[in-house]
Amino acid sequence: MIHIEIPDFGALNLEHIVLDYNGTLAVDGLPIDGVAAALARLSEQLTVHILTADTFGRVKTEMADVPCTVTVLGADQQDRAKEAFVRQLGADTVVAVGNGRNDRRMLRAAALGIAVILTEGASGLTIQEADVVATDILSALELLARPLRLVATLRS
Repeated sequence: MIHIEIPDFGALNLEHIVLDYNGTLAVDGLPIDGVAAALARLSEQLTVHILTADTFGRVKTEMADVPCTVTVLGADQQDRAKEAFVRQLGADTVVAVGNGRNDRRMLRAAALGIAVILTEGASGLTIQEADVVATDILSALELLARPLRLVATLRS
C-alpha cells in the first residue's frame, strides 16, 4: 500500500495500479525501456493490473516476466469495461494510468488518475479527466515512488 496525504486534495490509500498498455506502457506493442523494472519495484507496494485491447497482440509475451495481471478487453465499450474494473477493485484504492480516449472513465473513477503523453499522443478528453499529466511513463510511475512530487503538484 502507498499512503499519501495531500493538502486540500485528500488522503490516498492506494492498493492497486491499473494501466493501459499501448500508448501508456508501450509504443507499437513494445514496452518502453525501463518499464518492466519500474513495475517490478512498484509491485512490492501495489497490485499491478494491465488492461488493454492489445492492438499489436504482444502484451502477454512482453509482460510475461512482470509481476502483474493482464486483461485483454473485447472491442466494444472498452471505456466502460476499464471503469468497471477500477470500481470492482474499489476505486478509492486505485491509481489509474492511461492515454487513450478509452482510458478516460477509469482515470475519472480512480482515486488518482494519471494521463501520460508518449509518441502516440493522448486524448484531450482523457487529459481533462486526469489529476496529473506526465510526459512519459517512467515519470508517471516515479510519482508513486516519490510521493512528495504528487503533493507538490496536487496541493491547493
